[in-house]
Amino acid sequence: MARIEEPIHMGVNEIARIPVGAEIRGGVMISAGDIRIDGNYFGKIFSKGKIVLGDGAVVEGDILCRNADISGRFSGKMIVEDLLTLTHTCDFKGMLSTAHICIEEGADYNGICKMISEEEFTEMSAEFEKSLYDSGSAEENGDTL
Repeated sequence: MARIEEPIHMGVNEIARIPVGAEIRGGVMISAGDIRIDGNYFGKIFSKGKIVLGDGAVVEGDILCRNADISGRFSGKMIVEDLLTLTHTCDFKGMLSTAHICIEEGADYNGICKMISEEEFTEMSAEFEKSLYDSGSAEENGDTL
């Protein structure tokens, strides 16, 4: 199975971005660093860093990350190791597992929330990473990040 390794040095320019006007469907995004989405993304995202969904972002799928700031629309399943912030412009629908949550006044939240421990996150992370390779393509090729 592919392993996500920490980069030697992550700088400000090493943020993966999906800009306004871009759309990705049926993808799997894996990043050792931060991700910012301002466009549309439909699929799975695995990040060792922070995920930011801008005001106009539309994301449907499954996400696992260290931290997240949601200002756009999200529907699906999200697992956050530390802090999830839902801003006043966000529209969140789905299942959430996180250690900490901050919901600003005006945020739309419709879902199920489970507060998790570090041990629970570790178990969920292993399951999530395994699910990324259920199709077998990256694992069979020995790809690593």
